[in-house]
Amino acid sequence: MWIPALRRFAVLVGAIGGGTVIVSVVLALLLGASVPRSIALGYYLVGSFLLLAGFFFGNRGPVRPRSDDDQGSMFSRPRGRRVRWATREEHEEAINSSALFVVLGLLLIFLGAVSDNKHALF
Repeated sequence: MWIPALRRFAVLVGAIGGGTVIVSVVLALLLGASVPRSIALGYYLVGSFLLLAGFFFGNRGPVRPRSDDDQGSMFSRPRGRRVRWATREEHEEAINSSALFVVLGLLLIFLGAVSDNKHALF
């Protein structure tokens, strides 16, 4: 169970990290900036975005919107409540998604700190 999960996580980190590197290099070449610094800034930006996404996914409330079929029409009054309580699976999915985004964000920020040539770590 753990080996396939680690394999999927590695593929996800590789895809997000590789995509970040490609976009950062293209932007650095277009703008005439330093490529290593651009890669570090790309990692910082994407990692920070993923941390924020993890925060907001983890802070979803216990209610979810209902489907559109019970909302009523534009001219009639909506019938019933527009929200419902989230199921246990939806709570678990929100927590798992939040944890994944936070771990990916921290990992990308760490990669940005390691690849940053403006500040030496050691």
